[in-house]
Amino acid sequence: MTKLNRRRLGANGPHVTSPALGGMSLSGAYGPVDDEASVRVIHAYLDAGGTLIDTADFYAAGHNEMLIAGALRERHRDDAVLSVKFGAHVTPTGIPSGFDGRPQAVKSSLTYSLQRLGTDHVDIYRPARLDPHVPIEDTVGAVQELVEGGYVRHIGLSEVGADTIRRAAAVAPISDVQIEYSFLSRDIERNGILDTCRELGIGITAYSVLAKGIIGGGTTGGARALFPRLQGANLEHNRALVAPLREIADAHGATLAQLAIAWVAAQDESIVPIVGARRIDQIESMIGSCDVTLDDDELARIDALVPQGAAKGERYPAPAMAELDSER
Repeated sequence: MTKLNRRRLGANGPHVTSPALGGMSLSGAYGPVDDEASVRVIHAYLDAGGTLIDTADFYAAGHNEMLIAGALRERHRDDAVLSVKFGAHVTPTGIPSGFDGRPQAVKSSLTYSLQRLGTDHVDIYRPARLDPHVPIEDTVGAVQELVEGGYVRHIGLSEVGADTIRRAAAVAPISDVQIEYSFLSRDIERNGILDTCRELGIGITAYSVLAKGIIGGGTTGGARALFPRLQGANLEHNRALVAPLREIADAHGATLAQLAIAWVAAQDESIVPIVGARRIDQIESMIGSCDVTLDDDELARIDALVPQGAAKGERYPAPAMAELDSER
């Protein structure tokens, strides 16, 4: 029976399983879901030996944290490594409305997350984005105080650039940077983020490894249609770009989605792909990706077929792109 891989997030982070389970879609981000079915998905991941579950306090306004709490209620707390993002504000209609990285907000946000999660600590706590009005040193310093208090085990970052990573790491040990990375999103290879993380011994948790459904034939409608990369001619181009990779996947008896997950994991031992799943068969697919081992020739062929920068369309709408420190 295939087992999930075991990895450590950087030099200072926790040991986790790879791939990780992304929680956002379990709370309706990409379509209606049933809570009981979502709990069964989480249980299937844990039963397969999975540990790392990624969530955020703003996923469905706290629903995702409460869903995870329910799934873990009859499990040992240490069966799961909980990674929680904080700081993103949303309106009652779900519209993003900025970020708050002030120290007092950091501590307040964690207090509510601990209550919703039904736990006395989170394993990795990270600002969802950089607050442009608050120095990263202040935000990370506040999380470090929570580490010293026993409420947080490790500090992570999300969607920040190389300079911000260095400044944060000068304040406290950083376990990992969460950022988009896939066949179609390879900016971290050229903008110094990947090299900086390697230099400083910081892991990467890679999200959108299936490019929000472009890779592997997933659904690209609904909320996903807001993303330029998934619109019109851009979508057609990007689907055509990855289509030749099916031949490599077929040679491994794998799906294109499994190849995509395996490719991200193959880029570095400290990179852990995060895969969103709403069905148990998707958990089975995640596990199956661990059977795909790519040799140097295959990695070179993938680079030739889908070179860095080949995708068309930005990965977020313009207002969201403007808020990404990682894109500056």
